[in-house]
Amino acid sequence: MPAADRPSARSLAYGRIRDDIIVGRSAPGVLLSENELAAALGLSRQPVREALLLIAQEGLVEVRPQSGTYVTRIDPDRVREAQFIREAIELASLAACAQPSAEEERMLRALLARQRTASDRDAFYPLDEEFHRALLGLAGHGNAWAAVSAAKGHLDRARYVGMSATRDVQDYVDDHERVVDALVAGDADAAIAALRAHLRFVFDDLEAVQAQHPELFAGALPARTGRAPRR
Repeated sequence: MPAADRPSARSLAYGRIRDDIIVGRSAPGVLLSENELAAALGLSRQPVREALLLIAQEGLVEVRPQSGTYVTRIDPDRVREAQFIREAIELASLAACAQPSAEEERMLRALLARQRTASDRDAFYPLDEEFHRALLGLAGHGNAWAAVSAAKGHLDRARYVGMSATRDVQDYVDDHERVVDALVAGDADAAIAALRAHLRFVFDDLEAVQAQHPELFAGALPARTGRAPRR
């Protein structure tokens, strides 16, 4: 890999540590040791420390002076804010999306086919991220994914639990397929409605997730209005 394409040590540490928090390998309340993380990642402490500071800005860890860095519980307020940001950006982008070309449709269908082979959330989760990033890219808003990703850490933690606690992963693929079918048919309104319903179903599922796993949450999940009916 060319040097210019290699992730920096800080980026590598950030991605690995953040992913472990998102999928629950680093559970709420766990103390994250810079020394242990650096050894596990094969890095020096400096990029690990810098990565933890970035992750702290997302509210996924709390740095306590003279104590250490701890994984936070899922923050319901941040879940609500992330849902608002994600819905606003993804729906606005989809509204600006033209009917996919034949090549773009093949790309989307191939991604859906890969999702159909996912038997559990570990296999499906990165493909779900790839799908939503691809939708932004179709409208020329691929760079907006960084803003969405940075905002949705707490939402992703709850979503990840919900993928096994409330819905089968193939239900999510069905949602994605409805979005693609509408786009290919040139029905932008139907595509937007399908994506909005998909994103809101995910948020609705969080109420059940919190009821099943209250130990993961900092407080009560905020109520949301405007629930879309299931089809």
